[in-house]
Amino acid sequence: MDSIKVFAPGTVANVACGFDVVGLAMDAPGDEMIIRRSEQPGVQIKAVHGARLSTDAAQNVAGVALQALLQKYDNPDVGFEVEIFKNIQPGSGIGSSAASSAGAVVGANHLLGQPFTPKQLVRFAMEGERLASGAAHADNVAPAIMGGFTLVRSYKPLDITSLHTPADLWVTVIHPQIEVKTSDAREILKQKVLMTDAIRQWGNVGALVAGLYQENYGLISRSLEDVIVEPVRAILIPAFYELKLKCKETGALGGGISGSGPSVFMLSKGETIARQVAATMDSVYAPLGVDYKVHVSPINKEGVKVIS
Repeated sequence: MDSIKVFAPGTVANVACGFDVVGLAMDAPGDEMIIRRSEQPGVQIKAVHGARLSTDAAQNVAGVALQALLQKYDNPDVGFEVEIFKNIQPGSGIGSSAASSAGAVVGANHLLGQPFTPKQLVRFAMEGERLASGAAHADNVAPAIMGGFTLVRSYKPLDITSLHTPADLWVTVIHPQIEVKTSDAREILKQKVLMTDAIRQWGNVGALVAGLYQENYGLISRSLEDVIVEPVRAILIPAFYELKLKCKETGALGGGISGSGPSVFMLSKGETIARQVAATMDSVYAPLGVDYKVHVSPINKEGVKVIS
């Protein structure tokens, strides 16, 4: 096989209480990528459609992720060409850089006969995230590659596990058409937190994991609370608290800021409530004069997939 086309899903990172450790994959939106074997060694970004991003492999997250893969593959004669169709806007908070990084390494791995495990691919894709945000975090690239919910237990050493995904769990995401750079959103975070807040956050993360495995939607709902990051970043998102309150009144289990924002996610039990939450999001944002998009999706349990 000399060429492959993949779909790389959008993702929700942090998932309220799980800053930098919990993420989930969506069915839509997602990027599409074509990866080709090349006679020229190294990585070439041939084109980027739908976004103004660098075609310099060293300045493109897909290029950096592939370079990390090639360093580990240790064959100087291997090369790839990449064409990217961006359907996830950079700075959206739904894993734009993660989709490009994950799609590139999964596609290349298929072309090489799959010598690398999913967790090794996550490590390569994290280098793309390092370029995008200054931190090699895995809470977007892990679900993008592995599908479903994922938990990063440790970064040193890297230890990632897949979590159970209840069948009836859906996600609704509103993406205000403003850009919040992950690197900027990280800079405003406090470097120290109160012990009382840390204890509350740990309890929520543990309970969220338990709620997923027990398919206990009440416990999931109670656990979707972020007392550390959300209070700081909420100022970056128009009408955040009104949006969150009205979505919960509509029937959402809860939610919060998706990644570093400006997108906001809400989890719901079942498609019907998820679409009612989407209508509520419309009612809150329509009067604001801010362009936005709303996505309604089941949890994507597959991750990056080959489409041709």
